[in-house]
Amino acid sequence: MGRGTKFPYLRQDFAASIVVFLVALPLCVGVAVASGVPAELGLITGIVGGLVTGVMRGSSLQVSGPAAGLTVLVFEAVQSFGPAALGVIVLATGLLQLAMGAMRLGRWFRAISVSVVEGMLAGIGLVLIAGQLYAAAGVEAPRTGTGKIAGIPGMLTEAASSTPALTSLAMGAGTIALVVAWNRTPKRVRAVPGALAAVVLATLLTLVFGLPVATVRVQGLLDAVQVPGFGDIGGAAVLALLGTVAAFTLIASAESLFSAAAVDRLHDGPRTRYDKELMAQGTGNTVCGLLGALPMTAVIVRSSANVRAGARTRASRVLHGVWLLLFAALLPSALGLIPLPALAGILIHAGWKLIPLRAIVTLWREHRGEALILVVTAVAIVAVNMFEGVLTGLALSVAKAAWDASHIKLEVVDSSGGCVRARLSGNATFLRLPKILDSLEALPDDRPISLDLSGLTHLDHACRTALENWAERHSASGTEPVRLTRTDAVTAAP
Repeated sequence: MGRGTKFPYLRQDFAASIVVFLVALPLCVGVAVASGVPAELGLITGIVGGLVTGVMRGSSLQVSGPAAGLTVLVFEAVQSFGPAALGVIVLATGLLQLAMGAMRLGRWFRAISVSVVEGMLAGIGLVLIAGQLYAAAGVEAPRTGTGKIAGIPGMLTEAASSTPALTSLAMGAGTIALVVAWNRTPKRVRAVPGALAAVVLATLLTLVFGLPVATVRVQGLLDAVQVPGFGDIGGAAVLALLGTVAAFTLIASAESLFSAAAVDRLHDGPRTRYDKELMAQGTGNTVCGLLGALPMTAVIVRSSANVRAGARTRASRVLHGVWLLLFAALLPSALGLIPLPALAGILIHAGWKLIPLRAIVTLWREHRGEALILVVTAVAIVAVNMFEGVLTGLALSVAKAAWDASHIKLEVVDSSGGCVRARLSGNATFLRLPKILDSLEALPDDRPISLDLSGLTHLDHACRTALENWAERHSASGTEPVRLTRTDAVTAAP
């Protein structure tokens, strides 16, 4: 098609949209089922991600929809507040994202420590894997993350004595094996996404052999829509609801903007405008909330598939939303044929990919503090919950940054028998105060001392007060008063 036409890249975008649709379809359904809501709600979020967020400016090739990274949080919210409250939470999340985008706060999400984000994804991955192992066996999972992990051996032991459970587990394991092996098949075969191939194969096996496994429950696209009802939320639950909204907003926004940065590295087209992308995500989540659907984020799996399939403009992601809508409208009964163990296997594989094993090894070798933040964040999410786990990671990240920023060095020139000249350089903050005082108090107390503070770039109030008190104590010992050399920058410090 010539360059002078209105849509010069329609052929490339059309082909890419088919690939993204095939990647998104099983994930939309699987994420919804794992979140404890009707499968149709996952499709609705995918449709909104294509038809609403897809037409907006921000990141031109990034694809949005329901994400495995929010599965655990959505499941917790549905269990705590009920399905009717999900729309309220997602609507509030979207409105908050719109407000933050309008205030140009999108770029600030890039300041969140990568270790916190990777720790968050690792914690989600661990809980997702543990929970979907129970789904693969066709049994109900414990509610807590630690309960899920601790109960796995007992669950496997009980499943070994049940033919339906063993059949279900075998299908889940086979799905994982096929998805992993699919990447080693010829390129022409890989044109069909591995997850879709696994779901189709599992469905055919279930139909042909009448396997005793559970399948997706279907209730219809329109019947699945639940307009948010604020009356369904009790007054006592408002505070907890606000915490959940904050967690949704933080995690969905961070995951989307980090995904945008990753997608930018995959192509040489227009770069992401982070504030506009945050508003696009907010618009999509607002619409999803009004429909009672799942929250959306940008999804790196779909986005990278979009880029690698040759997409050039936003048309590819819009078209993928059209294909999802047509599938949901014309073939809704096909959802009821999909075996749940196959979807569980796909999500276990997705959860495994969320755990950055290589990054942990690299960080441990080069930045052990960052590796510790990653691991603690992940463990806190598993042991407590998503929101408090992320807050723990953020607090550790801020504490580490403050500690790293407060480098201090004391140089001492001891002229024999004369004045001891000491020079402090770096950032003197309360975090390093014990080290500073230990070093100064180790200086001889029977000789005059000259302390040069001109090398300090920052001197906080606690350190300045401590230095002045030390100088008074040293001068009181009968020696000459300590001579402090200051600069305007230091004396102006609070």
